Amino acid sequence: MIYEIENLTFSYPGMERKVLDRANLTLGEGEILCILGPNGAGKTTLLSCMAGLLVPQEGSIRLCGQPLEQMSERDIARLVGYVPQVHTPAFDYRVLDFVLMGRTPRMGMFARPKEEDERICRQVLESMGIADLSEKSYRNLSGGERQQVLIARAIAQRPKAVLFDEPTAHLDYGNQQRVLRRVRAMADEGFSVIITTHNPDHALLLGDRAAIVGKDGQILQGPSQEIVTEEHLRQIYGIDLYLMWIEQLGRTACLVPGLTEDKGSGEENSDEGK
Repeated sequence: MIYEIENLTFSYPGMERKVLDRANLTLGEGEILCILGPNGAGKTTLLSCMAGLLVPQEGSIRLCGQPLEQMSERDIARLVGYVPQVHTPAFDYRVLDFVLMGRTPRMGMFARPKEEDERICRQVLESMGIADLSEKSYRNLSGGERQQVLIARAIAQRPKAVLFDEPTAHLDYGNQQRVLRRVRAMADEGFSVIITTHNPDHALLLGDRAAIVGKDGQILQGPSQEIVTEEHLRQIYGIDLYLMWIEQLGRTACLVPGLTEDKGSGEENSDEGK
């Protein structure tokens, strides 16, 4: 097991509400876990605890069998890659140099990247189809390109698990699909992946397992087909959502009703009121 989380409890200073309250979660090797939940439910907080960026008040997190609180930042970084929603660097870097930073946990203190490190990074960029970006400025990339480079840096770490915090939130539809395909490919390559999203269709596309972080701080986890249901989605988002099999797509999709009201009903009611 890559992650084992038991009775995790976390609250921010000055807040009465517990963002996470005795939450439990597991992540297996080569598994994709898609986490859904309303705004403010605690999805980003959960990932931050799993990456060792936040310290919970209660409960335990075991990473590859080791208690997270007993591990150093370097030890965690060797096992976990983190891809944030948005990343704006303080300094400008060549894309290859930015990806090389992912090799830092594998190097000694004050050590410089070796030829092997650069070879690994170029190989990752090539495998993702973005080798042409190697010499470009990271700051000058489009949103979709930057997200792909962030993923490349995480892969270059050679971690066991990669945590994605809403990686498609600021991307156009085409780039969203490219990121999802890359996430699926990573799991096929043996990475364990957690991805947070507001789009239930992403959980349906990725399959494997899903989890819902509720406003009560609890986590409901299981196979995607058992967790991503119309009832659960309506509880999360407070609107009618429907899961329908689309023959042309060969899959179940999440759909919403039309936005316009039935004009015929409205006219009928108007006549009755005269």
